[in-house]
Formats: sequence, structure tokens, C-alpha cells
Amino acid sequence: MNFTDYQEQALRTDRTPPATNMSADAARLIPLLGLAGEAGQLLAEYKKRLRDGPSHVLFVDRVAEELGDILWYVANLASKYELDLEDIAEQNLQKVAALYDRAVAVHRFDADYSEAERFPRQFTATFHEIREGSRIEVRTEINGVLVGAALTDNAYHDDGYRYHDVFHIAYAAILGWSPVLRRLMRLKRRSRPLIDEVEDGGRAAVIEEGIAAVAFDYARNHKFLASVPDVDESLLSTLRGMSAHLEVSSQPASHWRQAVIDSFTVWRKLVANGGGIVHADLDARTVRYVGSPQAITTAAADNPE
Repeated sequence: MNFTDYQEQALRTDRTPPATNMSADAARLIPLLGLAGEAGQLLAEYKKRLRDGPSHVLFVDRVAEELGDILWYVANLASKYELDLEDIAEQNLQKVAALYDRAVAVHRFDADYSEAERFPRQFTATFHEIREGSRIEVRTEINGVLVGAALTDNAYHDDGYRYHDVFHIAYAAILGWSPVLRRLMRLKRRSRPLIDEVEDGGRAAVIEEGIAAVAFDYARNHKFLASVPDVDESLLSTLRGMSAHLEVSSQPASHWRQAVIDSFTVWRKLVANGGGIVHADLDARTVRYVGSPQAITTAAADNPE
């Protein structure tokens, strides 16, 4: 049986069809309440399972029954809103694939530009932490070139935000997009004035900084994503909505999820080690912490100028 057949047959047993004198809103409320009630029944069966353990021998049968009732109310609600359950199921699968499929290739937004306006496909960033009394600054080099100004947390308390350039690096590596990093690396696409203004200009950079700040605030309330395998879909929707008018809007939610999670994996190591070396690979769509500050010092000692 397919969803269409099920939906049609389920509707035949509906006792509150729209054709009655009941208002349309009330007719829709009935399956909504029924859906909530059946979900509660499913939880009640699980409660019995926790309480009784293997003694609840009919647990799986009860789960199947409650899921069937939930499915009936879902189908009924879809019918009340003149929706096709087949379409709903297909759209849901597409949505979940977009949220979790990491195999989709990254769009190279600068592929047809000159080398002077393209992100390098691989690069290394070195974060140096400098402490002077209670003041802590971070300076960043990319491929050996100092970029940007020294960064502090800009906060009353040490929260590691001084390393937030790693978020821009992750966005470039995983999303193929970062107007902030383009500016720092002097890779703005000036050969096309409109692209330079809209995609690589000040507004886009401010939006990206806002995205980094929103993600940071979310992470702060979730132990900076330590041992957290996923992030809320609402966060991804917010981040994507903030950049909806920019080229990065073509990137699926799965890439945004990867960018957020992987960037904080690297960020935590930078904070824990007081700096270090980060490698970005735009072809592999990865950003990795590859060395501690001690590795930087050792390399300098082994290669004196």
C-alpha cells in the first residue's frame, strides 16, 4: 500500500469530515488533538517498558498500534489541509537529505576568476597567542603572511572569541564562502564590480560576522559543542536565513551543520593549546587542527633564517 491509498482509505473512517456543519478550523483541530493524544499513549507505553522491563511482553505490539494511530491522524490532518501524504513524505526525505548528506559537492563560487581572486584550494593558518599581563591577543598568519589585526575577546571574561577567525576559515573550507576571509587574504573579486560590492563587500562581511556571533552564542549554551554530535535545525535555519540573498544560499543545510560543528572542534583545540596550526582543504571540505604552539616554535628553531 502506498501513502496515497492509505490516505484515501483513512479518510473514509473520518467522523468529522469538512462536509459537516462543524467549522473547518474545528475539523482540523480534532486530528491535531488526536495526534497529541496518540503521541502521549506511545510515551505511556515506553514508560511501562521502563518500569516493567522484559515483563512488558506486548511492548513492540503496542508501539506498532500507537504508530498506526498516529499515522491515521497524520493522514487525516493532511486531508483536512488538502495536502498529499505522498508529497509530504517525498519533501521530508529531501529535507533530511539536505540536512545530513555531506557528499554534495561544494560549489566553487570563484572558479572562473583569476588566481588573484580565488581562494587557494589548501592553505595553513597559524594562530599566535600573545599575553601581556591580563591582556590576551591573537595574531593570525595564513600561509606565512600576517592577516588582519590582533584580536581580543572583546568581553569582560575570557571566552576564547579571540580565535573566531577559525570560523571564517571553516566557512571558506566547507562552504566555499567567506567575504571576511576574502578581505583578509586580499582576494576580493574586483574584476566584477557588482559581485565585489554585493558578495565581497561590507554588508556581506558584517552578515558573516553576525553568523559567527550567533553560532558562538548557541555553542556557548551547549558546552561549545564538546561531545555534541549535532546542532538544532533552528540554528541552521537562522544562519541560512541571514545569508539568504548571498551566493552561499545555494549550500545545503548539511554543509552549514558541518561548518559549525567542525569549526568548533578546531576552536576548542586552539583555546586549549593557546594557539596552533590549522589546515584548510577546500577540495576535501575539511578544516583540521594540526599542531600546537610548540610545533610552531620547533619549526622555527629547525629552520633559522
